[in-house]
Amino acid sequence: MAKQLNLLSTGQVITTALHTEMQRSYLEYAMSVIVGRALPDVRDGLKPVHRRILYAMHELGLTPDRPYRKCARVVGDVLGKYHPHGDQAVYDALVRLVQDFSSRYPLLGGHGNFGSVDNDPPAAMRYTETRLAPISHEGMLTEIGEETVEFVGNFDNSQQEPTVLPAQLPFLLLNGCSGIAVGMATNIPPHNLGEIVDGLIALIDQPDLADEKLLELIPGPDFPTGGEIVGETGIREAYITGKGGIVLRGVATVEEIPGGRGSKRRMAIIVTELPYQVNKAGWIEKVAELVNQGRLQGISDLRDESDREGMRVVIELKRDTNPQEVLQHLYHQTALQTNFGAILLAIVEGQPRQLSLRQLLQEFLNFREHTLNRRYSYELGKAASRLNTVEGLLKALSNLDEVIEILRQAPDGSTAKVTLCSRLDLSEDQADAILSMPLRRLTSLEQQNLQREFGELSEQITLLERLLSDRKELLKALKKDLRSLKRKYGDPRRTKLGAKSLEELPKNKKTDKQNSSTKTDEDTENLSPLEPAEEAILEITHRGYLRRIQPGKKSKVENGLLEHDFIIQTNITDTHKELLVLTNGGKLYPVKVGDIPLTTGRSPRGTPLITMLTSTAQGNQEPVVSRLLLPENLADQQLILLTKQGRIKRLSLEELTNLTRRGVTILKLKDDDELLLTQFSKPGQHLILASSGGRLLRFSANDEQLPIMGRTAMGLQAFRLLRNQCMVGCVNAAQAEYLLLVTEEGYAKRLPVNQIKSANRGDLGTQSMKFVNKTDNLAAMVGANTSSEVALLTNRERVVRVSTDTVPILPRDGKGESILQLNRDEKVIAVVEVR
Repeated sequence: MAKQLNLLSTGQVITTALHTEMQRSYLEYAMSVIVGRALPDVRDGLKPVHRRILYAMHELGLTPDRPYRKCARVVGDVLGKYHPHGDQAVYDALVRLVQDFSSRYPLLGGHGNFGSVDNDPPAAMRYTETRLAPISHEGMLTEIGEETVEFVGNFDNSQQEPTVLPAQLPFLLLNGCSGIAVGMATNIPPHNLGEIVDGLIALIDQPDLADEKLLELIPGPDFPTGGEIVGETGIREAYITGKGGIVLRGVATVEEIPGGRGSKRRMAIIVTELPYQVNKAGWIEKVAELVNQGRLQGISDLRDESDREGMRVVIELKRDTNPQEVLQHLYHQTALQTNFGAILLAIVEGQPRQLSLRQLLQEFLNFREHTLNRRYSYELGKAASRLNTVEGLLKALSNLDEVIEILRQAPDGSTAKVTLCSRLDLSEDQADAILSMPLRRLTSLEQQNLQREFGELSEQITLLERLLSDRKELLKALKKDLRSLKRKYGDPRRTKLGAKSLEELPKNKKTDKQNSSTKTDEDTENLSPLEPAEEAILEITHRGYLRRIQPGKKSKVENGLLEHDFIIQTNITDTHKELLVLTNGGKLYPVKVGDIPLTTGRSPRGTPLITMLTSTAQGNQEPVVSRLLLPENLADQQLILLTKQGRIKRLSLEELTNLTRRGVTILKLKDDDELLLTQFSKPGQHLILASSGGRLLRFSANDEQLPIMGRTAMGLQAFRLLRNQCMVGCVNAAQAEYLLLVTEEGYAKRLPVNQIKSANRGDLGTQSMKFVNKTDNLAAMVGANTSSEVALLTNRERVVRVSTDTVPILPRDGKGESILQLNRDEKVIAVVEVR
């Protein structure tokens, strides 16, 4: 702010477009939230607020062997030194670090009321007390004073705080993490310490360990509240791709309990564990509500018998009721079975990345190896310095008479120091140590201690040099540390694996039929392996958002797009179809329409398309150039693919069926080339291509001019490009009345399609656009029909919408008219049709 005021006071005003400034500021805000608040670091698994809480407690000396300290004191230190935000936000984060039902391995110990699984709020911070837990003190903070991590200034540069804690265990996987940033979210499940350590050691021994072997060592998450995981498909998908749904179920048993006085024994369902993050009190209320509404049959009583020993919810059943049938409906209609949507997203080198399980483990191992190198280098320097001092003391003791004589004759300390260095061949540090040595160090016992210390330091230096010079020895030390921590803090798995799916449970057809009419769409979402297809309107926006809208509900989300965003593609399809996403690298990824979240009034902007792709696709960071839905009859049409360097290929649509989520390459490219666009075409239809030099070429897409090729083919040369030119457009002549030509400097014209004569593929084309300035180039060519609308995009991220009817119709030798006023160094880079 001070800088801006200075600019204004000197009369300097920087003119900038409002939308440009807003976009830049919003992106900076988004990255600030992503990196500095909402997402954890892959190395220590902590968000900044958690890291600052732990470091502040370390500075306060709140170690596990010290008394507890008021949470208000800790929160005050965190706010005053490192985290200038609301005190309640810091206290909420601290509370979660204490709760054993939220964290698999709580990083803090606590005295007082820190909440419960019934969603009871914790006591105020002035009443509760806390200190570091043993696992966080040893596993995160013991090495922080050994120059193992970088420190930076805090918000006012009055203190130094670590950028990351030297974690000795991957706490990101041990405790998991959830967070919602701007445009992305993370949801990492917790895991068992012993299994994670076994997986780390296996990766150290075999870096190319097969995924199957790794999944045998780490078979699935281990939630602090126990529960059962249904099936293995979701776990495998989440671990391999970084994103997947894990079905989690509470633990329930059927028991026979005594009835009241004079009544017979009854059957009851006893729930002893609930899925992770399910509110017990809220779940009991939901069950009672369903019973009162008549949607759950066969339940006579419901009570909570939980105590200090553990959870116990008793659901008494009516006589002649099938317990398995009631249990099945509890799984269907309540949170006794939930879906944990795992997203393994974390900050890697300052950037958010979706990672697989192997990548998460490898990132931690890389960090741990780097940390050990820094720690051992620090210890080596410290030991070498001390060895040098001890060596000087021993040399002085062996020449004690001469040292005493020098000290007697020296007029001052400086002279004594110089004389010692010259006569005994000592360094300045050694001479200082001798001069500061007390007389009691001259005893025989002290000399023996110095000799022993010299030997120990020599051995320590030899060991440290071996660790730093031999990576195998370093990895051995790393494995030794991991095994030691496993012995101290490892515990048995709490969450069971391999529970039966709902389809394997006994069913009562009569009762199923009775309850089917009362289930909502949400309740029955995953009951059958193949759901009936539902009609859907699929919209794709310019900024890369997908919107799946139910027919008849479009009005609720009509105006929910971001500023300067607009619809560029609309399709009526169904939930069984696949959207094919093509990147400029020639890679195609299928996205099932049914997997795209429904767009509602609460989230009208839709879902970012990039988040629907695999982690590999997101990691490649290749821009999306086309989004396709295949027609019903695949034999009637083919797909045309055009590259920037003028190569073209016609591909059979049957090549694009039965694809996996990993995607497939459908076009082989040269190093300096990329996919520009795609176009459906029927055999014999004419294609019109445009180059940046303003030349157009029309030819027939038949077997003679453009034969059908396979997925691995590179394609044929479509256009004879001149030097420094590239392709800018391709239009199917049967689908447009006019061609809209727009130059980089904002000149445009419409050209009737019938004025472009047919030629042969590979020709130079006909000059169809004259330029006002020699430095101008054709930016884009698109098809234009009556009353259509296009959006012009500039390199300054400006979007200008233009009706094609306002663009003049001119002959081939026309120069076009200016339709856009551009700023200095601004030019048009693309033209997009608005649907």
